Amino acid sequence: MTQQAQTIQGSIVAIVTPMLKDGGVDWKGLEKLVEWHIEQGTNSIVAVGTTGEASTLSMEEHTQVIKEIIRVANKCIPIIAGTGANSTREAIELTKAAKDLGADAALLVTPYYNKPTQEGLYQHYKAIAEAVELPLILYNVPGRTGVDLANDTAVRLAEIPNIVGIKDATGDVPRGKALIEALNGKMAVYSGDDDTAWELMLLGADGNISVTANVAPKAMSEVCALAIAKDEQEAKTINNKIANLHNILFCESNPIPVKWALHEMGLIDTGIRLPLTPLAEQYREPLRNALKDAGII
Repeated sequence: MTQQAQTIQGSIVAIVTPMLKDGGVDWKGLEKLVEWHIEQGTNSIVAVGTTGEASTLSMEEHTQVIKEIIRVANKCIPIIAGTGANSTREAIELTKAAKDLGADAALLVTPYYNKPTQEGLYQHYKAIAEAVELPLILYNVPGRTGVDLANDTAVRLAEIPNIVGIKDATGDVPRGKALIEALNGKMAVYSGDDDTAWELMLLGADGNISVTANVAPKAMSEVCALAIAKDEQEAKTINNKIANLHNILFCESNPIPVKWALHEMGLIDTGIRLPLTPLAEQYREPLRNALKDAGII
C-alpha cells in the first residue's frame, strides 16, 4: 500500500452540505458540523461528494465548500475533496482547484450518464492522475452512475503512483474481497456501503466512506477501528446498534433522509436543493425511531 493511502483510514464521513431554507449554503452550519466530527472521532471528511450535493452546487460553491472544510479542520484530520465529473476536463479542473486549496486527496466518481467503456474509464483516471499531483481515490457506485468500474480496471489503475485508493460502493462483499486480494496492497480499498462496511474491513478494507457517520460519527468510528483491528465480535455488536440507520438513511435518495435526520438532531437547517425534496412524511417517524433506537436522540 502507498504511504498516502496509509494516512487515510477508518471512518470517513461523506459530509452533507448544510443549507438554509432558501437553498443557500449555511456556512456557520458547515463550520459547526466539521468541528463536531473532529470531536466525535471521525477520521477523515469527504467534502462535496454525493451526500454533499455536488451535483447542484456551482463550481464556485463547490470549491468554496472544500476551502471552508479545510480551514475549519485545520489539519486535524485529512480532507478528501470530491472532484469527479462526467467530463474529464472538468474533473481535472476541479482536482487542480482542490490541490491548490490544500486537500489531502481527491475522490473521483466514475463518469456518469455518458457510459464510457472500461478503456475510457482507465484513460479518464490516467489523464487526471497525470495532470494533478494529488493522491486520488477512485469511486465506483454503479447504482447511481450507470457505470461499473471493473475490478480488472481498478487493478490496472493501481499501477499509477498517485492513484492510492478506491471506494467500492457496490455492497457486494465477495466482489470487494476479490478486489482486495487482486490489489494485494497496491492501493487502499474503502467500503462505500454502510450496511456491509464492517464485513469488508474485516476482510482487509482500510475504512468506510460513510453516510451513517453523518448522524452517528462516534459509533461509526468505533466500528471501523474494531473491524480494521479484526475484532469481529465487538465490531458486530456496535454495528448492530446502528444497523437500522444504515438502511433507513436510504429510504429516499441520499442525502434526503440524512439531511432530515441532522435537522431533527438540531445540527442543520432544513435546506435541500431541487430536484431533491424534503423527506416524505411517511418516512419521518420510522427514521425518528431509528435515531432513538441508536441512542442519538
